[in-house]
Amino acid sequence: MAGMHKSKIELNIELDENRVPENLHWTAEDGGISNEEAKAIMLSVWDSNAKESLRIDLWTKDMPVDEMKVFFYQTLVSMSDTFNRATQDEKMTATMKDFCDYFAEKLELKK
Repeated sequence: MAGMHKSKIELNIELDENRVPENLHWTAEDGGISNEEAKAIMLSVWDSNAKESLRIDLWTKDMPVDEMKVFFYQTLVSMSDTFNRATQDEKMTATMKDFCDYFAEKLELKK
């Protein structure tokens, strides 16, 4: 039997004197990513003992608001895709996608 493969994703955060993120970098060697810059990171972890999600949301001082809006939109779309893959709940996925369309429309992200 083959040994278990381990994979690591590394986040590096540089903070200013007030502990506000100035620089974010991430590495995922299995994915070919090495010390790539990011302007924002959203990380969710499920704590099965407490039955709750734990979150880390970080963005740099220079993350433009218009890019943050697109980041949120794309994250919501991705979450609805992941929800569908995880649950096969087509009806709720369609509802989530409708909200994503509404979100994009209200923020004037879709031309």
